[in-house]
Amino acid sequence: MERRERGHGEEGEGGDEKWVHDSSVDYKGKAPPPRASTGVWKAASFIITIELSERLSYFGLATDLFNYFSIVLHQDSKTAAKNVNYWVGVTTVMPLLGGFLADAYTGRFYTVLLSSIIYVMGLSLLTMSQFIPRLKPCSNRKHCGHPRKVHEVVFFLGMYCVSLGTGGHKPCLESFGADQFDDNHPVERKKKMSYFNWWNFALCCGLLAGVTVIVYVDEHVGWGASYLILTSCMAFSILTFYAGKRFYRYRLPEGSPLTPMLQVLVAAIAKRNLPYPSNPDLLYEVPKSHRSKGRLLCHTNKLRFLDKAAIIEDKEGLQSVEKKQSPWRLATVTKVEEMKLVLNMIPIWFATLTFGLCVAQATTFFIKQSDTMNLEIIKDVSIPSASIYSISAVGMIISVTIYEKILVPLLRRATGTERGIKILQRIGFGMIFSVLSMSTAALVERKRLRVAEEELTAGGKTGPVSMSVLWLAPQYLILGFGDGFTLVGLQEYFYDQVPDSMRSLGIAFYLSVLGVGNFYSSFLITVVDHATEKTNGTSWFRKDLNKSRLDNFYWLLAAMSGLNLCVFVFLAKRYSYKSVDGRVVVADCEENGVS
Repeated sequence: MERRERGHGEEGEGGDEKWVHDSSVDYKGKAPPPRASTGVWKAASFIITIELSERLSYFGLATDLFNYFSIVLHQDSKTAAKNVNYWVGVTTVMPLLGGFLADAYTGRFYTVLLSSIIYVMGLSLLTMSQFIPRLKPCSNRKHCGHPRKVHEVVFFLGMYCVSLGTGGHKPCLESFGADQFDDNHPVERKKKMSYFNWWNFALCCGLLAGVTVIVYVDEHVGWGASYLILTSCMAFSILTFYAGKRFYRYRLPEGSPLTPMLQVLVAAIAKRNLPYPSNPDLLYEVPKSHRSKGRLLCHTNKLRFLDKAAIIEDKEGLQSVEKKQSPWRLATVTKVEEMKLVLNMIPIWFATLTFGLCVAQATTFFIKQSDTMNLEIIKDVSIPSASIYSISAVGMIISVTIYEKILVPLLRRATGTERGIKILQRIGFGMIFSVLSMSTAALVERKRLRVAEEELTAGGKTGPVSMSVLWLAPQYLILGFGDGFTLVGLQEYFYDQVPDSMRSLGIAFYLSVLGVGNFYSSFLITVVDHATEKTNGTSWFRKDLNKSRLDNFYWLLAAMSGLNLCVFVFLAKRYSYKSVDGRVVVADCEENGVS
């Protein structure tokens, strides 16, 4: 890697305005990259474009996947819901692997490029499964009692190729976009805070198009036509992403981020019997002569056992220590504090899983409810059942816009801080909406069941009820409001609070909340199914939704969300944030202080 030398007096004469000193390089591998021609919105616009296309593809597939399993593969609602949850779960957990590989070995740009190609391969398989005669579900679609096995194999292979592609695409693309803004530059730092909001605005636009245009094509033209559209859009967006190569700022991979944490743990255990030093300043840290090479963390009093990894055993001086000590025996204070940051995130991660559980209902049982309702929104104008999901995107767009344009300026003036409110406050506020959404869903489902019972009693009607599908709008809208606060907050939290070397993994941690939330949903469905069938003789989940008790399931989720919110507030009040001070990152040294 080449390095540009700073000219004499450049620091004091605007040199920091000309160059970006945040460990990034330009497309030729030179550091530091020029500020004027790289990064910020000129680079982020290319990145957001491919994100919009990917979200169009993802939601175009995910939203109508339940219907595909039910209509084409003839699965009952319980099996279809589980299969959707498994696929969404795998798709949102795979980024843990992709994020690790990007941070450790491949870098974010090339990981995004490779994973996007795998993504297109998956979409191509789905397209072929609809057009190649031997791969179609049946030779005669109108009289298809059971789909061909080869179709199921190719279809699921294509879907899980999309999962694999998402595994590298999602954690790296968002963090790569955030890398285009310099944390040490006050103007770019503010733009970075807006970046996550506008990233999600673009995400919602892709979602909106996916659940309206693509779902409409699914139901009125054919699955093959929609898959062909998605494949073409994704292929074009890859070319657009590559075209922005010269404008990007790149972070070089730094090796496995797990190795330093393991070194801290091993060193702390090896020196467990040593006494703590009388002054934390006696703990080992990178010498001043090397501090310009990285951002440092200051010492905190939490998890003090790990501090023993930074105790200097050799009394001959720091130079002797650096030469003799292995990193498995002596760690810097920064490495110790990075380990603490990751450990402090674990309770927060667990406390957000119930929100992921609620989000999972929007693409499964909410869609199933819409299948049983009147889809005519005005006279002679009907919508595909899965398109009702678009209201969630509208809710998210509204909440993100209000937060960015109204709340943040007001809160900045009120609190005197750049962010306005703390990240965990934003996340917790969004969790309130999950309680309200599940409660609303329970009330609406109870009304739908009453209407179905009345119509069955009055005229023996067993098909879709006369109740309008727009009755589902409030629960989707409220959940969308919650997404605008909680999901965007989680993205910012896991990117901002992880060590700098783990930022792709940080976004993967956020995505894993949704992935594990889907697995959690499948597990809960199985447990409730067995428990209610054993206790009442009939399960809450039956093939006929009019004989099921989804309202009780939604009340259960509302209660779980309420209790979980209390736990989250308890944890958030005791959480210490990582704060930025110029070129050096310092963890908050106050016991109860946050920034």
